[in-house]
Amino acid sequence: MFDAKWFFDLERQIKDLGADSDAQSFDEIREMLSQPRRFSADEFAGMCAYVILAGGFSQKTAKRIHKNIMEYVYKNGADFDAIFQMFHNKNKVNAICKIWENRAEFCDGFYKCATDDARIAYLTKLPHIGKITANHLARNLGIDVVKYDVWIRRLGAQYGGIRRTDELTPEIKRACDDMFSHMVRETNLPRGYIDVVLWKASQIGLIKL
Repeated sequence: MFDAKWFFDLERQIKDLGADSDAQSFDEIREMLSQPRRFSADEFAGMCAYVILAGGFSQKTAKRIHKNIMEYVYKNGADFDAIFQMFHNKNKVNAICKIWENRAEFCDGFYKCATDDARIAYLTKLPHIGKITANHLARNLGIDVVKYDVWIRRLGAQYGGIRRTDELTPEIKRACDDMFSHMVRETNLPRGYIDVVLWKASQIGLIKL
């Protein structure tokens, strides 16, 4: 484990299974992290909506719900009652509506931040975007950052040879960071891309944790 052959074998198996996607395909994520571009306000709001919806749902379900909601929003605007009929979570629907209605301001605020750390901190201030969700969103927006979700925490503990905990303790975070630094050297790929491949491999059982 934890060498280039292991990683690229996982990547190939995921692609063979047709599971190589998040909000974007693996190839799109890799390209975005290698050559970031500026998203439009509409795209920015759509990215926010996806990570808000993704929490607590399978990727397949999140993508389906997101597609239905965004198709409606693009045509009709962010009508709370109509969107609530598609997805019965008041807090998440309210957040999606607020972000859509203020998308130009939020998008400009994000890109005005001078550093990646400042941009990630800015994202945590958006409706229904917490610290882990902010990292997920930041990665989808082209920032080379790690999500540190439960699968990555478990994998980092295994890499570091330390007791596993699903909490992001300082020890677990250091182990995860050491793991990603090692894998960047092994693969010459962005941390954020390595993150999404290892997350998916763990989530679908290719890595046993």
